[in-house]
Amino acid sequence: MTEEHADPAAVLERWETSGGHWRVLARSEGSVVVGLFTCDGGEEMGRVTASSAELDGVLAGRTRSDDGEV
Repeated sequence: MTEEHADPAAVLERWETSGGHWRVLARSEGSVVVGLFTCDGGEEMGRVTASSAELDGVLAGRTRSDDGEV
């Protein structure tokens, strides 16, 4: 299920804050598709599709929510 959201950055931030994981599934010149996964990273629960500009600040060069974790 792919959904368009009024504030896709807020959706990703809430998902991550709630313990869920996300991963960039596809990226084109102007858009990005991000999968929303359960807290163990196993099951995809949904997708967010947005313009790259809407998500660049949240993604910050990462391709998944656990990029950069130690």
